[in-house]
Amino acid sequence: MTQNAENTLKVAHQGFEYFTQGLATGEWQKFLDMLTDDFTFWFPVGKFHGLNVGKERAQEFFTYVSESFQPGLKLTSLDRVTSNETTVVFEFRDEGLLLGKPYKNRVAVSFDVRGDKICSYREYFGSDGKSN
Repeated sequence: MTQNAENTLKVAHQGFEYFTQGLATGEWQKFLDMLTDDFTFWFPVGKFHGLNVGKERAQEFFTYVSESFQPGLKLTSLDRVTSNETTVVFEFRDEGLLLGKPYKNRVAVSFDVRGDKICSYREYFGSDGKSN
């Protein structure tokens, strides 16, 4: 593994730790602090569907996530981590309440890393109805 790939993995793992803390607690500041000023993210559905640009937009998105999943989402398993020189993909399962109703899902998030910051995020998800 090259030094750049090792750094990418290290930064992404730290970001993922802060990301899962944000999901669980609604406290996103540590994750937001890891984002570049030109941060972009892609989300598959809803009012944030498609490409979104900027840290301010990211803060709006993660606030929305926390409001939708009161009292927070719990990571139940980290199933796979795949990485290369610039990108790390985390595949995991989570559960909680979505607008007050039981929720379980399988999710993949992709972080692109530049230096010691995350410059891009993409999320993919889909429940098979069982999430077991």
